[in-house]
Amino acid sequence: MLNVAVQGAGHVGLEHIKAFMKNPNTKVVAVGSRTKEGARRAAERVGLECLVFDDYEELLNVPGLDIVSICTPPNRHADECIMAADRGKHVLVEKPVALNSSELHAMASAVARAGVKSSVGFVLRWNPLINTIKHAVEDGMIGRPLLVHADYWHGPANMTPKITRNWGPVAGGIMVHGGCHAMDAARYVLGNDPIVQVVGRCPATDTTAQKQGTNVAVVNFATGAVGKISASNRFHMPYVFNIEVFGDQGVIRNDRFYSAKLPGQSGPAQLPTLLPDSGDVDHHPFSGLIDDLVASILADVESHNSLQVAVNTHEACFAAELSAANQGQAMQIAV
Repeated sequence: MLNVAVQGAGHVGLEHIKAFMKNPNTKVVAVGSRTKEGARRAAERVGLECLVFDDYEELLNVPGLDIVSICTPPNRHADECIMAADRGKHVLVEKPVALNSSELHAMASAVARAGVKSSVGFVLRWNPLINTIKHAVEDGMIGRPLLVHADYWHGPANMTPKITRNWGPVAGGIMVHGGCHAMDAARYVLGNDPIVQVVGRCPATDTTAQKQGTNVAVVNFATGAVGKISASNRFHMPYVFNIEVFGDQGVIRNDRFYSAKLPGQSGPAQLPTLLPDSGDVDHHPFSGLIDDLVASILADVESHNSLQVAVNTHEACFAAELSAANQGQAMQIAV
């Protein structure tokens, strides 16, 4: 049994708690928040009895603690991840894991130095559509991938809205804050293919990287494919997440599929799967994310969703924001 502490008691933190409670190999023993009352309320919402903290140092000192799940605001992720790793705790860090390259590499170094397992909150890696696309690409159903499109468009309401969200400026820009899901999905369906060059553009009204509410990036992958990744919280529309892969033997456009490997097709077929078409956090497959981390710890193997894998995704997002702020200057990414 692995003992877990969840640091951060907001909507996402609550989903982490519920997912860990479902896993037969984990026990949530502590919840941390800005106030003990906030942590206690989160635990009570799911019928959990555990320790509650408003001091992160004290939370890390819980005897027998194995995993720390970090669901606090992004500007706190680096310090909290490094502190946990330095104490030998496995870490799950929500996205974006960091807001700049120096924080990002400090976190990756701390995890590597400690020899602990890590995971990142790219929960869409467990969405059925994205996994279907990944396996179709791996099985050669579209031949050689040439182009990938991925879009994170989070307008003022979700498809079946529970709330209306009025976005303001987000730390790091929208590509870092939310578009990292799209950047990661594009890499994931191509087998975690690293991105080596990025050109980003934004509307003339988004003058600095910190204020960008719309960003479109053209990326080059190490294996030769190209991609168009976009992110926006400015469009007046419901939430949309598109994922499309175009190959020399077929195409997959969300849940539509057409392949030269199926010569009897008269038109695109529809894949019977679940689309990532909601921005509601309780729509996301958090159990897949948590179960994968637990399995990697128990088997002593690295996850395909480790912090080290996420370094390239985040570097590409940083590059997209910086490029857009510099009129589309091409940014190279070392791999």
